[in-house]
This record gives sequence, structure tokens and C-alpha cells, in this order.
Amino acid sequence: MDRLRAGDTRALEELYDRHTPLLYAIVLRIVGRAGDAEEVLQDVWMHAWKRADTWDPSRGSVVAWLLTVARSRAIDRIRSAASRQRAETAAPAPEPARLDQPVASAAHRQLHERVTAALATLAPQQRQTLELAYFGGLSQSEIAERLGAPLGTVKSWTRQGLMRMREMVPAEEQT
Repeated sequence: MDRLRAGDTRALEELYDRHTPLLYAIVLRIVGRAGDAEEVLQDVWMHAWKRADTWDPSRGSVVAWLLTVARSRAIDRIRSAASRQRAETAAPAPEPARLDQPVASAAHRQLHERVTAALATLAPQQRQTLELAYFGGLSQSEIAERLGAPLGTVKSWTRQGLMRMREMVPAEEQT
């Protein structure tokens, strides 16, 4: 990240090669269309290049920062499309991420397996809340409405689920 902050294009290439398969899988799951996912990823990498100084190592790993940026950009993409098409029916559910694509590395498959296993150990409410938030792009208020649960309860489920995930899927070493 220090090299990236200094404008080293090789550092960006290394991060791109290392993390694009995982980012693409997550973004594709959120937006549901390959073309949209590719455009979101382009935005993510432009953000990483221009705003590398916003990464704070005390708040998480580089991959966590990139995933947060990717998720936010994907949700923004969905919400902007939804605001243009409010009169139309809801978009179909996003197609599941495909990690069998040749670009997915063994490390990303292992991370996917760890995350999937960790999700399976969560209480059903925690798992559903995290899936709706991270893959469905819903806010906590929208999740509360959909589940018919109080907002405070949804916030608790989210926090407890994230804490459990953090225990079960330790952060990668910081790049």
C-alpha cells in the first residue's frame, strides 16, 4: 500500500491480480450482471489508485478495505438503477458467484470455503441478516422491515454475526 500511495503502478497490478477474482465474485453476486460487475470493479480500482491514502491499517486488512469499497460501489450501482426504474418490477435475484472460473485462485477458493463454513455456523437470523446486507444490498432498516423485526434487533444480529465471522475468518496479512 505504501508503494501504491507513492504512485507505483506495479503495486496496483499486484493488488489487481491478487484480489480481482474475489472482488468480482462478490460484486457479481450483488449486482447480478457481468457487465455491471465489470464496471463496478473498474470504479473500485480507480478508487484504490486515487484514494489509497484512505486505507487505514488499524481498521482492517487491504482486502477488507477493497471488499468494503467494492460492496459500497455495487450497492450504489443497484440503488441508482432502482431509482431510475421505480415503476418496474423488482430485479431478478442476482446470480450466485461462480468461483469455478479459471481466474479464481486457490487462495480465493479457500477464503470462499472459510467464509461459507463460517456463515453456516451463524444463527439463522445472523446469517440471513448478513446475507441481506452484503449480498442483497439492503440497509438495516430495510432488513428490519423485510424480516418484521425491530431495527435494534437487526443491528444486534448484524454485530453479533460480524463478530463471529471475524473470529472464524481471521484477517489476511496486510499487503
